[in-house]
Amino acid sequence: MICRIAGKIVQRKESSLIINVQGLGYEVFIPKGVFMSLPLQNAECELFTFHYLQTDPSKSFPILIGFVNEIEKEFFEKFITVSGIGPKAAVRCLSEPIAHIARAIDAGDVLFLKSLPGIGTQRAREIVAKLQGKVGKFSLIQVSGQAQIVPEIKTDLEQEALTVLLQLQYKKPEAELMVKKAMQRNNNITNSEELLNEVYRQKSKQ
Repeated sequence: MICRIAGKIVQRKESSLIINVQGLGYEVFIPKGVFMSLPLQNAECELFTFHYLQTDPSKSFPILIGFVNEIEKEFFEKFITVSGIGPKAAVRCLSEPIAHIARAIDAGDVLFLKSLPGIGTQRAREIVAKLQGKVGKFSLIQVSGQAQIVPEIKTDLEQEALTVLLQLQYKKPEAELMVKKAMQRNNNITNSEELLNEVYRQKSKQ
């Protein structure tokens, strides 16, 4: 299974990239909501990939779907657990930034979700029913802000959450501050997923 690919972007198509990896050209499909954050043609890039076999009545062939980081890929894998949404449909309907979609799911915003390509009212409700309360950390993708100096992160739980926030392009002091404040607000947190959801809840109130 191909889980990561690094090389030079030699062609940008409407919904995919051709990446040259040591003389081999790989086509990687990219959701529109991810596409906007990728570098221009001829730039070097590294993508985290979801690899699956597309099966049609007369043939089957491997498909690569690319993401900027593992967090985006994890959201995609959660998204396709919704009944009726396969990988191909998910690439099409993730036309807005993943953070915006995750916020809509958490808020139960059916109107926003049904505006995504291929998502009707019933499917939007199914997405909310399946994923609401489980996607808080994805709402933090590509969020920026001002940092402050805080005490050093100490526990394994806090370190796990910090690692995720750094992957989401937060500066370390800012991420440390958010983690510390979340732990102070809720001392019943038992894992990094709960901690990141607490971080998101506080960010959504700002």
